[in-house]
Amino acid sequence: MKLIRFGGFRREKPGILAASGERRDCSAHFADWDRDFLAGDGMEKLKKLIKGGADKLPVVPEPARWGAPVARPGKVVAVGLNFSDHAKESGMEPPKEPVLFSKAANCVVGPYDDILIPRGSEKTDYEVELCIVIGRDARYLASPAESTAHIAGYTIANDVSERAFQLERGGQWLKGK
Repeated sequence: MKLIRFGGFRREKPGILAASGERRDCSAHFADWDRDFLAGDGMEKLKKLIKGGADKLPVVPEPARWGAPVARPGKVVAVGLNFSDHAKESGMEPPKEPVLFSKAANCVVGPYDDILIPRGSEKTDYEVELCIVIGRDARYLASPAESTAHIAGYTIANDVSERAFQLERGGQWLKGK
């Protein structure tokens, strides 16, 4: 199932991308694809709704803006240097343990939205990343296998960095994100 959001910036509505390729509006049934939806029984309710016929949902008008698929993420945590070739191209050794850093949650935008490049940027870089959407709180799990029960889904992202800010001005990754 492919969750989408559409509409004006910060006024997006929830929808799905149907098997037919059409975008369908789910806003009459759900407030948004947000923390409450994911942590509650929202996915089960959505599955039942779609089983009743996704073709009964209104079609989203073609020119409607695509939004980020998840509304207002509470946190964006990233793993740095997770690709050995990228670590080498950065002049760094692949880490023995994951390098974790945060990104501001308000940096999450739709796939065709403009990206704000910081003033004075000299080395803007971008990478495609696989994103794991965590749907439920997870603390002190007994095993790595238990983590899959907390995954709501997957999406892709454009991870944009200003490398000079990040690497040449204090070595703080957050500064370049």
